[in-house]
Amino acid sequence: MEHMFTIIGTTMTIHLPAEIDHHVSEQIRVQTDRLVQKHAIRCILFDFADSVFMDSSGIGMMIGRYKMMRFMGGAVAAVNVGERMRRILELSGIYRVIDIYEGRPDGCETK
Repeated sequence: MEHMFTIIGTTMTIHLPAEIDHHVSEQIRVQTDRLVQKHAIRCILFDFADSVFMDSSGIGMMIGRYKMMRFMGGAVAAVNVGERMRRILELSGIYRVIDIYEGRPDGCETK
């Protein structure tokens, strides 16, 4: 699970696995919340490069991290989103609050 997180400055990238289900979402939530507090993270990037499936618990986990970052004055974005994952994110409506970038953004901006 440790290789899933990369921290540079106050930006944390979460390299998501191929399938994001309830079990994985809970592990990511717990670890992310711990690392955000420990490292004063202000930007979370969800990297979907390897992902092909995400259920509603994954959407909920992302929304929860978005709310936490927004409360702390930070931002959340999704990167490397493939066509299948893009459809899932669009159907969920999450793209309205979380920016989606084709490649890696230079930095996060708060909404």
